[in-house]
Amino acid sequence: MCVVTGLEQHSADVVVVGAGYAGLAAASRLTAAGLGVVVLEAADRVGGRAVSEVLPSGVRVDHGAQWIGPSQKRFHELAAQYECGTFPAWETGRHVEVWHDGTRSDYSGTLPKSGPGIVEYGRVTALLDELALTVDLDQPWLTPSFEVLDAMSAEEFFHSQTDDEDALRRLAHAVQGVWCCEPREISFFHVLFYVASAGGYGQLVSGSAQDSRFADGADALALAMAASLTVRLGEPVLTIRHTADGVEVITGKAVVRARRAIVTVPPAALGRIGFEPALPAARRGWTGHTPMGRVAKVHAVYEEPFWRKKDRSGIAALHGRNPVGAVFDNSPQDASRGVLVAFVHGDSVDRWAAAPDDVRRADVLAALAEVAGARARMPIDYAEMAWSEDGWTIGGYACFVYPGGWTQYGEHGWRAPTGALHWAGTETASVWNGYVDGAITSGDRAADEVLSASRS
Repeated sequence: MCVVTGLEQHSADVVVVGAGYAGLAAASRLTAAGLGVVVLEAADRVGGRAVSEVLPSGVRVDHGAQWIGPSQKRFHELAAQYECGTFPAWETGRHVEVWHDGTRSDYSGTLPKSGPGIVEYGRVTALLDELALTVDLDQPWLTPSFEVLDAMSAEEFFHSQTDDEDALRRLAHAVQGVWCCEPREISFFHVLFYVASAGGYGQLVSGSAQDSRFADGADALALAMAASLTVRLGEPVLTIRHTADGVEVITGKAVVRARRAIVTVPPAALGRIGFEPALPAARRGWTGHTPMGRVAKVHAVYEEPFWRKKDRSGIAALHGRNPVGAVFDNSPQDASRGVLVAFVHGDSVDRWAAAPDDVRRADVLAALAEVAGARARMPIDYAEMAWSEDGWTIGGYACFVYPGGWTQYGEHGWRAPTGALHWAGTETASVWNGYVDGAITSGDRAADEVLSASRS
């Protein structure tokens, strides 16, 4: 290792790059094991893709991750350990589906029981569950017919199974909502891997993954975890020099030398870090084939959740007439204000985000009015978060994989350590990949890799 002059000089047993949930989980586990750990975070806050803000109206909203489901066990364990309270997400009342031709229909339960294309949609999604049962979550490349499944896009698979245009619209809407991309872009194998990772298709779309919310925001747990760790905020990592003997992590302010490093940044952001020597071809290829999804999250705040008085849940699926694809009731636990949150996904984000401020706002409020009535056009507060424009994450909720990406680069590029470098982040998780629970378990896994290497 060479000496970099003019910068603070620090040493540690392990340096963790990124103070999202993966980095905090890894650092907590290593610190508990008695190792000295320094966490470097580019942003001025912890939490990564979980970020809360108190708006001028006094309402706290989550601009990123916000829900926790009953099967997300590590997330629940840590929330209980740090006494971060949750409350049930609001689902009471009639939901609404607005079809591409303007047709509206109310429904109750997790999914519509009737409507255009619903029978074929159910048949194809049942097939997804059947195929997902064959996926090897720890070594995905050992899945039967792996290369065949990975060679096709989700769109190609859907079209091979049905010519029902309405069912195809429903399937596309699901891909947009879950993966924040279009069916033509995503590997069909990655869809199956993700379904298996969540424990089934229904877990992703039926509300199980959106069961509860955090009383003090989804980053409350991250703040609690970080309080007992050494976290340096506002220090983007510029270069990581690594050998078999250790690492040297360089920011604009300091050099941190350590025996090992755990890198947790999203794949799209990895290109902002220089590696000396260059990363192996498989790792570079993997990051090049795993772009982040495209999503915007918009909150509109009202004096009260007025839609509840009309037995409406505030939950809606919108199919194509408006850039907004989904709406949920995001009101605080005490219902002291009403909050509707709208999501814009995939190609729709590209068009919507490029529009002037007043056009974007008008589009969102028009969608909310379709869901909750004319009063929804008159919020007392309004906030947008386009994750594709975030400087450090560069998209959301997580990455997806292009067709062929798993086959070409998965075995050696997904999460296999690179000498003294270990990889974490929700994209590297086998269970609840793409979710906070997956981020936490990925941090646990990477920390265990480091501890195992330290003992050898």
